[in-house]
Amino acid sequence: MHIHILGICGTFMGGIAALAKGLGHHVTGSDAQVYPPMSDQLRAIGIELIEGYDAEQLSPRPDLVIIGNALSRGNSAVEAVLNQRIPYTSGAQWLHDELLQHKWVLAVAGTHGKTTTSSMLTWLLEFAGLKPGFLVGGVLANFQQSARLGESDFFVIEADEYDTAFFDKRSKFVHYCPSTLVLNNLEFDHADIFADLAAIQRQFHHLVRVVPGYGRIFYPQQEAALEQVIEQGCWSETVKTGPQGEWSTRLVKQDGSVFDVLYRGELQGQVRWDLIGDHNVANGLMAIAAAHHVGVPVDVSCEALLSYQNTKRRLELRANIADIAIYDDFAHHPTAITTTLKGMRAKQPKARIVAVLEPRSNTMKLGTMADVLDTALSEANEIFMLQPDAVQWRVTDKVPRAHVGASVDELLVLLSQKLQPGDQVVIMSNGGFGNIHNRLIDVLRRQYTD
Repeated sequence: MHIHILGICGTFMGGIAALAKGLGHHVTGSDAQVYPPMSDQLRAIGIELIEGYDAEQLSPRPDLVIIGNALSRGNSAVEAVLNQRIPYTSGAQWLHDELLQHKWVLAVAGTHGKTTTSSMLTWLLEFAGLKPGFLVGGVLANFQQSARLGESDFFVIEADEYDTAFFDKRSKFVHYCPSTLVLNNLEFDHADIFADLAAIQRQFHHLVRVVPGYGRIFYPQQEAALEQVIEQGCWSETVKTGPQGEWSTRLVKQDGSVFDVLYRGELQGQVRWDLIGDHNVANGLMAIAAAHHVGVPVDVSCEALLSYQNTKRRLELRANIADIAIYDDFAHHPTAITTTLKGMRAKQPKARIVAVLEPRSNTMKLGTMADVLDTALSEANEIFMLQPDAVQWRVTDKVPRAHVGASVDELLVLLSQKLQPGDQVVIMSNGGFGNIHNRLIDVLRRQYTD
């Protein structure tokens, strides 16, 4: 078939494109902006990309159009698909129909840690020789790609709760029908599409409803929002993780770089890795437990995590200039900001931590969680925040300590004046943040070499 994908450069849709290509289809696609790294990955495998959404791109007429959830009515290409009666579907629905219904799906859902946990789980299965397929919302460092078909019945997927398409407002993960389901956590997020936490819980229960009776659902103990989901009805085995759960951990080093894995209180193995932070320990435990469900021994998983490379933009060290360390992190929700900075504090207990934050997500722009931002940033010694026009609330009203810039240029000037050797600079955004990472590195190189 000739499949044309609208919104192809997002990580999920780009992964769909790579999988469709792998299945032998002729794949083309377009996006408002054709941008790397996904554009480079897609061109490398021979997928033609078009900038913009003009109706002419649908000539010659494709056999099927897959429409990303960023597109809506009024878009020229969407209107042409409807007017010309071209068959169309969503990425999640196509994935179910063409691939997942034939696989043992291991899905990772939750407000935080989805990408990291699913990439860990993929690596554990790969290390064990199971050669899984996968689709993850980031470039997996151990694989240098975000999706592949694999060579076995196992398929790992990051299960996102965001809506499916303009014509299907269910969460994408409802289409995945996993046999192994990880529920990392659940908090209110995506205020642009969910009215409250109960609305998100409803979607999570839709996901629980499609796990088969032989399936297994892993979730942390004392996670009230998830307990409430399970209490709405569950037809599969449930397994709890955490201090009193079936699966638990015991820290050997307080920063989380070494920890023991226990099952029903009995030691099963020890993890030594490059990651830090309680959140990563929890992610690692979930991955180990889920891999064990499909036959991977715990000692093999522990050995695998020794060579696990974290996904890009997860406290990723970008450079160290004059003893000023620059980190890039995807954190954009107050809980993720808190755990990222606590992880850094555990790693560098005496260092000066400098937080640089872009309030970019729709939830952040709406100010839904602005009241808790100051607390989320409490581990930072210095705070720098962008105040873009799209953010209607005043940063200094919510985070009084923050140095505020109306542009990335202004932030760079402020940072160049305040940074000093020994600083650990954590830049947090779920977007490109105006290329601030590379620009700051250039500024510091000039400042300390001239």
